[in-house]
Amino acid sequence: MKKVIKALIPVRSGSKRVQNKNIRPFADSNLLEIKIKQLQRINNLDGIVVNSNDDTMLDIARSNGVEAVKRDEYYAGDNVTNEMYKNIAENCPCDVIMYTNVTSPLISDETIIKCINLYREKDDSFDSINTANFVKEFLWLDGKPINYDPNHTPKSQDLPDIAALNFAINIIERDNLIKRKHYIGSKPYLYIVDRVEAIDIDDMIDFEFAEFMYKKLRMGK
Repeated sequence: MKKVIKALIPVRSGSKRVQNKNIRPFADSNLLEIKIKQLQRINNLDGIVVNSNDDTMLDIARSNGVEAVKRDEYYAGDNVTNEMYKNIAENCPCDVIMYTNVTSPLISDETIIKCINLYREKDDSFDSINTANFVKEFLWLDGKPINYDPNHTPKSQDLPDIAALNFAINIIERDNLIKRKHYIGSKPYLYIVDRVEAIDIDDMIDFEFAEFMYKKLRMGK
């Protein structure tokens, strides 16, 4: 039997580094509405759920024709991250959850479709798909380089392929998410995307750059 895969969009009020990040004006819309409309273009999804403690965000979900689930304020706090993952998964009835953040507005439709298809065809070699990107930078920790020898400095493109999770797309069995209290499985498949798709909005510099790139790519189409 074909498993039911739903996209889960978690949003909450109270963002600190970018005030009202999820619903502030962004490219003639807002990050939440942009993500909803993008996911509505994805034909191999079985549903879209917005989970939030914020009534304005839930109203945006309803006005765009997707499921809206009210989150208890306790699970919208800063110190309940893993319990939050468990709670929102418990309130998202389906077989498989595609956990996707609105703060990744540049992930492409094509990448989302490929990730879903890959998961539907998966074997036992992995239990989650999580987007990541290679970090080609000269990294140091505690006063020491961790990915190169300063006495034989390579070109940046020749640095080892260290992958950073960017949390744009994360697909995992709902029961596994509830069990692990996280959307990264014990055997994750890291789906590598480029630097543009990997952009994750964390502060105002990210927000403004992502908006610039979003408008540029949209005009290109």
